[in-house]
Amino acid sequence: MVLKRLNSILVFCFVVNILTAQKTNEIKLLTQKKEFISGSAIQLSFKNTSKEQIKLIVKNSYGTRILNASQKENTINFIIPEYISKVRGNLFWKIISKSNQLSGSIKVLPKEKPKTIETYLGPPSIIAGGKDFTMLVTIPTDKFDNPLKEKTPVNIKTQFLENESISEEKTNNIIAYKNIFSPLKSGRMIISSESHQLNSTEFDAAIMPDNAVNYDIFYSQNHNYADGNQITSFYTSTIRDNHQNIISDGTYVYFIVQNKNNKILKTSGTTINGVATAKIIHPDKEENWQISSYIQGIAESNNTLNLTFNKAVLDYNYELLDHNRTITVGPIKSFQNQMIPDGLEVSLTLLKEGKEIYKTLKTSRKGFVSFKIDKNIYPDGIYDIRIKSAGITKELQKIKLW
Repeated sequence: MVLKRLNSILVFCFVVNILTAQKTNEIKLLTQKKEFISGSAIQLSFKNTSKEQIKLIVKNSYGTRILNASQKENTINFIIPEYISKVRGNLFWKIISKSNQLSGSIKVLPKEKPKTIETYLGPPSIIAGGKDFTMLVTIPTDKFDNPLKEKTPVNIKTQFLENESISEEKTNNIIAYKNIFSPLKSGRMIISSESHQLNSTEFDAAIMPDNAVNYDIFYSQNHNYADGNQITSFYTSTIRDNHQNIISDGTYVYFIVQNKNNKILKTSGTTINGVATAKIIHPDKEENWQISSYIQGIAESNNTLNLTFNKAVLDYNYELLDHNRTITVGPIKSFQNQMIPDGLEVSLTLLKEGKEIYKTLKTSRKGFVSFKIDKNIYPDGIYDIRIKSAGITKELQKIKLW
């Protein structure tokens, strides 16, 4: 009985010694501070009575690292490297020990005031009228490039014509932003941001005119004779949008010409200060034109122009030479009996038994045009010859070539 009681006492003492040893070898966190400012010195201290070599794993958004301790008596210290301590966010740590499982985290906060303000603006151009907008995004950061804490105030400033405004936005998920809607007028808007008296660089957004509305068209010319040489100019009124802004330079404006045979001619010009000008050469024969205009898919002219071109050439002569194989057309005279300007088209067609076998086209020079019919290609015989110029046709029947 005495022996059993002695054994129980020995077992109890052994268990107490083990528990006492475990308690003695316990690792305990001494650092009570849970929040640090980025860039400040961060040291984690632990109480350690064991002789075991302890290491610390630290982990944040930049990665993971194992740290060695410096020990003084029963206290071990871990110094967090600066490249880790300067990064905003949660820093997780864990003790590497055989007998202890200890872990936790601390929070690294950004500095209170920004060192830089990252600012982005886009799109760089918007349409006037109040429906389109550009967005300014700002990210105030400290000297370690950490975004500042949530709800940091950011002032967004705009200037347009005589109007200036400041609105306060607060950071959310590291950014502050504002949708800046277009004014009614076109021009250039200056935009910037400011936080804690630190200002961003200046940005500008181009306020472009809205789509054009319908406009009027006009024409100018020296005369209305169909000489195939002079130029008629078409031009528009000042083209504007719904808000009376002059449309952007370089807008294409098309002018469509329909002649009396319902054939279509086209010319175009681009706007400068809202006015587009286009030119077209006069026809070489009597004509009636109807002119309209449009900006593709956007606007069209309110009015239609009607132009009448009178005959410049009333008649012309011709001469057959060299066994009728050389045909000289001219002199061709214009409306004041002057020689027609160079470049009037004259065509010659050779026919055999009513069938066209040869056709050529030349332009006048000093009022004359000359054609030659090659004997090696077109043998001697009876042919019909047709001469056509300025809307006047000459039919030469049964001409002998030899």
